[in-house]
Amino acid sequence: MNIVVTIDRAAPLTVLAMIAALVAALSSGCATVPSGGQTSAPTGSGDIAAVAAAVAAATSTTTPPAPTAPGVATRSNVAVAAAAAAAAAQGQNKAFADVVKDAKEIPGFLPIWTKDEKVWIEIAPERLDQAFFFQLNNARGIGEKGVYGGMMGLSHVARFKKIGNYVQLIARNYRFAAKEGTPMARMVRDGFSDSLLGSATVASQPHPERKSILIEANALLLADFAAESRFSYGVHQRGYVFDQRNSSIERTFNSADQLSFFVLAHYTSPRAGVPPAPGSSAAASAFPRFENLPDPRSLFLGLQYSFAKVPEPMRPRLADPRIGHFTDEIWDFTDDQRHTARKNYVARWRLEKKDTSATLSEPVQPIVYWIDRNVPEKYRETVREGILEWNKAFEKIGFANALRVEIQPDDADFETADARHASVRWFTGTDAGFAFGPSHTDPRSGEILDADVAIPDIWTRGERRFVREDVAGLWPTSDAHGHDARRCTHAHDALAEMDFGLDLLVERGDLEHDSPEADAYVLASLKSVVMHEVGHSLGLSHNFRASTIYPLDKLSDRMFTREHGLSGSVMDYSPVNLALTGEPQGEFHQSILGPYDFWAVEYAYKPIDPAQEKDELARIASRGASDRLLAFSSDEEVAAGMDPAASHWDFGDEPLAFLERRFKLTSELWRRLQRKELAQGKAYDSLRRSFDAGLRQTVRAAQTSTKYIAGVAYVRDFAGSGRNPLTPVAPEKQRAAMKLLADGIFSTDSFKFEPEFMQRMGVDYLQVQWPNINPDFSLVQRVLTLQSGALAKLMNDTTASRLLDSEVKTRLDAKAFRLSELYTTLHDAIWSELKTGRDIDLFRRNLQREHANRVASALLRSAAAMPADARALLRVEAKTLRNEIAAAQKRPSYSPEARAHLLEALATLDEALRAPLVRQSL
Repeated sequence: MNIVVTIDRAAPLTVLAMIAALVAALSSGCATVPSGGQTSAPTGSGDIAAVAAAVAAATSTTTPPAPTAPGVATRSNVAVAAAAAAAAAQGQNKAFADVVKDAKEIPGFLPIWTKDEKVWIEIAPERLDQAFFFQLNNARGIGEKGVYGGMMGLSHVARFKKIGNYVQLIARNYRFAAKEGTPMARMVRDGFSDSLLGSATVASQPHPERKSILIEANALLLADFAAESRFSYGVHQRGYVFDQRNSSIERTFNSADQLSFFVLAHYTSPRAGVPPAPGSSAAASAFPRFENLPDPRSLFLGLQYSFAKVPEPMRPRLADPRIGHFTDEIWDFTDDQRHTARKNYVARWRLEKKDTSATLSEPVQPIVYWIDRNVPEKYRETVREGILEWNKAFEKIGFANALRVEIQPDDADFETADARHASVRWFTGTDAGFAFGPSHTDPRSGEILDADVAIPDIWTRGERRFVREDVAGLWPTSDAHGHDARRCTHAHDALAEMDFGLDLLVERGDLEHDSPEADAYVLASLKSVVMHEVGHSLGLSHNFRASTIYPLDKLSDRMFTREHGLSGSVMDYSPVNLALTGEPQGEFHQSILGPYDFWAVEYAYKPIDPAQEKDELARIASRGASDRLLAFSSDEEVAAGMDPAASHWDFGDEPLAFLERRFKLTSELWRRLQRKELAQGKAYDSLRRSFDAGLRQTVRAAQTSTKYIAGVAYVRDFAGSGRNPLTPVAPEKQRAAMKLLADGIFSTDSFKFEPEFMQRMGVDYLQVQWPNINPDFSLVQRVLTLQSGALAKLMNDTTASRLLDSEVKTRLDAKAFRLSELYTTLHDAIWSELKTGRDIDLFRRNLQREHANRVASALLRSAAAMPADARALLRVEAKTLRNEIAAAQKRPSYSPEARAHLLEALATLDEALRAPLVRQSL
């Protein structure tokens, strides 16, 4: 009997390769390919399984060949695919002993065999379809643009599945579940899919006694697994593709519970070496080329792959939105009486008492953090203290020494980037300023299986200065800063805080940059960051309301701050605590856990009898409504931008008073800098850095101040707490915030400097790189960036909508802060010269132009989100402003520049008022 296959002439290359492989795999007979495309071959004694395997090998997408020009199929590609498939088919007939001849056996979780550059994984029959933990971390990067060494990557609970002559690596889908043995379980199996991560051909016959088989690790792991992971996103966006031929397995590690590989993965982009044409869209790409590579066409990523034991799922703990934890979301379709199938399990380590009857007991297995060998020795003790500070919270719920710290020896035969060593490590980069405290969990239960805290090396620099000198991004485009809770910017912003505090303290004469006092100040900041990131790795999310629990005056009391800290939680972004001149000085940084941290650990980790768990967890969570020390708001509230108490980098039970203090501290720093005489031979760039450190404080203060306008306080209480979830910010506080903005950033007096001081704003000329850093200094542009950011927030559609909505949430006798009052207040603050006759300087002209353009734009643009009342009020504003400008423009007190500016503003408003009315609904 002949097998006849007809191939259309338009068949893709993979089909041609499949047929070529089929021909090569048949062990006897002949095959011909007539010109018409018909292939015939007698089956003879050919092994049909081998044929199927050869076909699978020829069409496998595990390691795709290097791309060719679109639509081009080459004979060499067909030949290579056919040869590879034939070899794979033949491999199944090799005896186990023949494959591993002269290879070295390394026993462990999955035994491996190594010979030269080849590594084989031995898979016993009982390992097939058995769950294990699969993890990929980025152990080596390129030090820029998001591609750093020491970052956690992907993880899955996976399994090996044998299909014919192939072994597949499959990621199990545990997000969707139902009780086994029920119709719903069948429904879930039919409704959702697992994912294939990779595959490799079986390289041998089963072992005669163990019945285990071999697969080649090179074929499985020298593939683009990294494409799924965040750290390589920028690599692929810049046109780099994985290059299997020049990738290699560099090191292997095997133990009883884990098999780990370090792979040096090569990526190439031939076009990366060609500079874009001037003015082209590529030149302004959102993905600029890498700068740290010797040759931009080639880069290596160090990938740490781990296959590890995964325990039986522990009992999950349901999350409560009143406390902040990272969670694993599960859709459980078992109970159709629930209003939603979704459940959220708290991310937490498995922690069990050795002695369940003891009030205080050590755990069966403590949470061990390894300080990586790349952490500088002088910082290791501070890192250790930051980790072990969390033991106090666990002692409160009955665990002694829940966290333990080990230091990785220099000659250790393991990497902390594997799946069995939670770690704190340093990482470096030319633009890295964030810290990272992620974890990988078992999606079935929320159990944390691994965590790796990454701290930027910037703390090890002797100068300890914030390195950015440009003004780009001074005002964030959103309150969330593009923020990702698992990759938080705490370290980046904490460095800015540390620099501002150091600058001011040095200018006051309280310490010197190279003094022991400065070292203690820096180490205290580092400990705070370590506590924050370790908190993330324990499963805690952010808490951005915690900084509001203590009266502001208490933060000047050193004894109080040593005993109680500065904030309710280390999971907040807390600023450096600086006293005004003449005030007592409290602790500079948060050095201990806050009451919220104890509460969050209690909810996640307290041992509770399963029969009482539901009631006990509800009791614990409900305490937040009655205890102000447990105030909580997470990233979602900050992202909404409506609650001023849920903010970054503030302190005290009245944040507005703290913001006013920040304006004063910045003014003090600038006054001192203007009087400063640099030592002989000192570079001028230090003045610019210190000036911008103060400006960043002004931006932060202005950003939080704008949140009071149309602000809504949001709490996560359940019914019965006595508090409502949504409460508009008191009108008097909104008016106070407007006055603070008018005096702090809209007033010219806030930015008056001696001309000689402006002339000394130098740069480090060895680091000037056009156009990233401009050697010139523009105070005007910096101030305009600050002011336009504030105006954008105050005049946007969201603010207008919230102010209008607040009218129905505010009692009539409360004299609500209305949208009309906002526009009138802005008018009076920005255009006061129209009434006083005072000349209009450059800063004010820029601010007035920005305001007039926004008013005009509101009349011209068509936007569904813009409330009708806002458009109507701004039309009245445009007419009022137009008439005031017309009446005042010829005053002799105005300079020619001011008169020209007013004429331009008049023309802008006239054009907007004459334009046809555009409505979104027409």
